[in-house]
Amino acid sequence: MKKIIFTFILLSFSIISACTDKEESVPNKQQEEQQPNVPNKSQIEEHESHENQQAPPKTNTRNTVASNTQAGALKNIKDQLKTDLPIILPIGLPITKGSFLTATTNAETNQVEVLFFESKEVLPINDIKLKNSQTATIIARLVVKQYPNAKEANEQISYQNFSQNGGQKVDLGYNIKGYQDAGAGSLWTGWNEGRWALATHTRTENPEAGLKLAKQAVQFLETHMLPIPKQNGFARLDVYKSGNIIVWQDEKLVYTLDSIKEPLKALEIATSFYH
Repeated sequence: MKKIIFTFILLSFSIISACTDKEESVPNKQQEEQQPNVPNKSQIEEHESHENQQAPPKTNTRNTVASNTQAGALKNIKDQLKTDLPIILPIGLPITKGSFLTATTNAETNQVEVLFFESKEVLPINDIKLKNSQTATIIARLVVKQYPNAKEANEQISYQNFSQNGGQKVDLGYNIKGYQDAGAGSLWTGWNEGRWALATHTRTENPEAGLKLAKQAVQFLETHMLPIPKQNGFARLDVYKSGNIIVWQDEKLVYTLDSIKEPLKALEIATSFYH
C-alpha cells in the first residue's frame, strides 16, 4: 500500500514540473505585446533607402535668383562670378524705363567678363534666354584682366599727353583745351583730365561733330567722376557710335568697357565705377 502511494506522489510531482517548465518557456499573449519591436537589418536598410529618396539632396550650388532691382542684379552678378580678383562693379547702369538689368558672366583665373543686358522681363544671371536678341539688348561689356605686374598693365593703356603732341588747339569750355589732329579721313579731338586721356573721333567731312561731342563730354565730366586710375586711363568716343572704348588701370588690373553704342552713355557707365 505504501509503495502505491509513493508512486502516485512521484507521478503527480513530475506532471506539475512539466507544466511549470512549459509555462516558463512559452510567453503569454500579454508578454508578447509588451516586448519591443526591434527591426532587423533588412528593415533598417529599407527605411534608410526610403529616407534618402524623400530627403532633398545636399549641395553647395546656389541658384541665381532673378532680381527686379539693379542693386539686386549687380549683387547676383558679383556672386555668380566667383572670382578671387579684387574687382569692382558699377553701382548702376543706364537702362530703358520699364526694363530690367541682367547679365552673362565668365570667370577665368586672371580674367573676368560680364556682358550687361537690359531685358523686357526679369531674368536670372546667365539665363539661356539671353542668347535671344529679341528678349534682351546688350548695354555694355566689361572685361577685367590681371597682369603679372603694374608695368605690364600700364602698357595696355593708350595714354598720351595731347598738349605735347601738338595739333590745332580748340576751346572745350571749363578752361580745358583740346587738340585736333587729322589724318586718313579721320579727325581726332583729344584732351586730358587728371590721369585720363580722352579723344573723340569723327570723319574729316564732319569736323563740327567731333568738337561738339568733345564739349558735351567735358560738360558731363564737370558733374560726374571717372574712376581714379592707377596710373592712367583712356577713353575713345566715336561720333558714329562704333568703337567706343574706355580703359583704365588699377595696379595690376586693367578694366575695359566696350560694346556701347552711345558715346556719352559709355562715359556714364564708366563714371558709375567711381565709388
